[in-house]
Amino acid sequence: MKKLILLFSIVCCFSNTVFSQKTGYVDTDYIMSNIPEYKAAQAELDKVSADWQKEIELRYSEIEKLKTIFQAESILLTDDMKKKREVEINNKEKEVKELQKKRFGVDGDLFNKRVELVKPIQDKIYSAIKQVAEKSGLAFIFDRAGQVALLYSNSRYDKSEDVLILLGYNKKKKIIKNK
Repeated sequence: MKKLILLFSIVCCFSNTVFSQKTGYVDTDYIMSNIPEYKAAQAELDKVSADWQKEIELRYSEIEKLKTIFQAESILLTDDMKKKREVEINNKEKEVKELQKKRFGVDGDLFNKRVELVKPIQDKIYSAIKQVAEKSGLAFIFDRAGQVALLYSNSRYDKSEDVLILLGYNKKKKIIKNK
């Protein structure tokens, strides 16, 4: 019976804590679409991306021309000349693939350009979100654009340390208990 009363009181305390926390949400897609600097940055990214894509497509078309010429002339070429042409074509294909990776790869030029142009705007938005949350007394702000993401949280509601202690871990000691 004592355990039941204790459990009931814990649930009541928890529910009061949950209901007393205020949350809000924003739509970052909507916010960014209404910021002229973001629109300008996006337009510049689109232009740069299109230019780089054209450059890559031009190189691929040059390689296709070389392949077509090679196929047409292959009857007249010696084995050494064929090998040289094949090596030349393969090298050009490798160069284009490396350029494509350099431009559009994970840490490529487009990614770096996006960071350069968009990150300052995003930082400005997140700073404003934090200010709005603190001014409004909100504990959490979620982003409803795309996947729901937590953009702001008041650190007093961070229970990570409590979870680690409950699991037997602590900052000062690696393990509190072995079980």
